Amino acid sequence: MTREKSAPDVEIVGELKKAHDAIVNEIGKVIIGQRRVIDELLISLLSRGHCLLVGVPGLAKTLLISTLARVLDLKFNRIQFTPDLMPSDITGTEVIEEDKSTGEKAFKFVRGPVFANILLADEINRTPPKTQSALLQAMQEHEVSAAGNTYTLAEPFFVLATQNPIEQEGTYPLPEAQLDRFMFNLWVDYPTLDEEQEIVRSTTSAYSATLNTILNAAQIIDLQDLVRRVPVADHVIDFAVRLARRTRPKADDAPPFVKEWINWGAGPRASQYLVLGAKTRAILDGRPTPDIEDIQAVANPVLRHRIVTNFNAEAEGITSTEIIDKLVGETG
Repeated sequence: MTREKSAPDVEIVGELKKAHDAIVNEIGKVIIGQRRVIDELLISLLSRGHCLLVGVPGLAKTLLISTLARVLDLKFNRIQFTPDLMPSDITGTEVIEEDKSTGEKAFKFVRGPVFANILLADEINRTPPKTQSALLQAMQEHEVSAAGNTYTLAEPFFVLATQNPIEQEGTYPLPEAQLDRFMFNLWVDYPTLDEEQEIVRSTTSAYSATLNTILNAAQIIDLQDLVRRVPVADHVIDFAVRLARRTRPKADDAPPFVKEWINWGAGPRASQYLVLGAKTRAILDGRPTPDIEDIQAVANPVLRHRIVTNFNAEAEGITSTEIIDKLVGETG
């Protein structure tokens, strides 16, 4: 994707549609299926958001993310979160360094793996909240504070964290404040029969994909700026705000089922991410402005980790996804 800086935004949107198709094709050389997850990862990246991926082991979550980094020519680091992981293992630490010419010793900051464009926090819920919180400042301010100094992270900065939904022993639930930092909560499902046959066929052969770079860091930053310039009609913003507010059981217009099944609803950040996600989804599809269907399409990944269901919902087997689907259908 090459263009002049002065190119009008409408022209850039058209080029982005072609780049989006090319990115999907390149990732498809390595990853079979998962088109929805790939699209939502790109939406989050261009919205300057972060993603929490939930899925059982063996669904190629790590491979998908590393492949995305290669196609976008971004620096990728992976941290395996374990119970003994320390905050300094993420952000970096100071070491004593001796100047061989003078013999003088001084502290030097050695940067940790957080200094990357794409950071994979693998099994983030396996480490205690104190270590999890080491990511909070980086995710929100794109900065790291260590030893009294503040270090700015390189742009773009994109955090992807994974969780295993079936193995809860030895895990720590993510604090609500940290969950709210993630734009999307993505569910990685099992492949279909045809997809799984193709996965086995390709991974047990001598096939090795050659990936082409589609975008680089500077182009991604330009596209992130473009997302902010995308115009949104007032009725679309109104729909996003009303949808988020109706998840709150104490809101005046909250439906009876929300009051019955939800303890806590989504905060204002949900409304912001609904609009940003809709904007990005529209331009990835080659459209200059989003509509209500774009808000509806991103509602589940934006909202499902931001609402807290109560005992009534659990007793009736009602999931947050079912509540959101019902809410989207009833919000006009």
